[in-house]
Amino acid sequence: MTGRLRVGVIGTGAMGSAHARTLAASVAGVELTAVHDLDADRAKALADEVGASAAPTPEALIAEVDAFVIASPDPTHVDLALAGVAAGRPMLCEKPLAVDADGARRVVDAEVAAGRRLVQVGFTRRYDPAFRELKAVVDAGDLGEVRIVHAVHRNATNSTSTDDATLVTGSMIHELDTLPWLLGDRLVAVRVESPVDRAFRDPQLATLRFGSGALATVEVFVNARYGYDVQTEIVGTAGTASLEPRSTVTTRRAGRAGTAVRDDFVAHFADGYRLELAAWAVAARAGTVDGPDAWDGYVANVAAAAGVRSLRSGEWEAVVPVERPALYETGR
Repeated sequence: MTGRLRVGVIGTGAMGSAHARTLAASVAGVELTAVHDLDADRAKALADEVGASAAPTPEALIAEVDAFVIASPDPTHVDLALAGVAAGRPMLCEKPLAVDADGARRVVDAEVAAGRRLVQVGFTRRYDPAFRELKAVVDAGDLGEVRIVHAVHRNATNSTSTDDATLVTGSMIHELDTLPWLLGDRLVAVRVESPVDRAFRDPQLATLRFGSGALATVEVFVNARYGYDVQTEIVGTAGTASLEPRSTVTTRRAGRAGTAVRDDFVAHFADGYRLELAAWAVAARAGTVDGPDAWDGYVANVAAAAGVRSLRSGEWEAVVPVERPALYETGR
């Protein structure tokens, strides 16, 4: 491909708007051409801000661009991804790829039928500098054999994870992808429970078992009130490594010393989103996928489905994806 990559963004909520601004201002070789949202006024306002057009439909946007970002509500992801595959357009689909494993499998099957990988899934933590540094420590063997992982994922409030199932499929799914990637290990079983007994069980605590025998605890609390907080500690036979809360400023005032806690996940992972979009754009120009692909999205959905089953059964549930197609064995 010669010239700039013409890119569109479907969905102009908080995530889509942030992606559009980043693409317009901070990603080389990209021209943000179009945005779309069911809220036409919101799409028009963002389009005017970033110098793009407001496409009347997702189909019109896909036809207009070389590649596109899916940042619309979770239930729309599968149909938009399938439309992108049918049109031969590379796309970055925000997590989750689907709301269930069957939907994600449909996307995988479509790519297999087309004979090419076009979908990258927005598991941004794989691009976050701190998470990449943590993975480098694990990969170097500095910790010995990993035995235990502790992960924390808290939001001040969350408007998308609103029941037991969506807390797993929409929020915990980050850890269900990130921890296997960090350890280079296969997730084989999950158990999820909660200390509260009401219609929406929040927080939830998952225990994950990996093929090596390592265990992980994952706390997800999407209405923790005090802020956005992500932490990870990896415990090995030769040492530990921790990814802890970040702050650049400590204040002392009114008789107290402390650091601020962000309440905005977009700001928290701003570097990761920028690096993710830049890598995706380079890969899209080359006709490849950089990072987590549709298969990774499917496997995370299989793990999330096991987590939802566990909430209902109270038991360990196996994570059993189908056999990985040959398409996803290459370029990994």
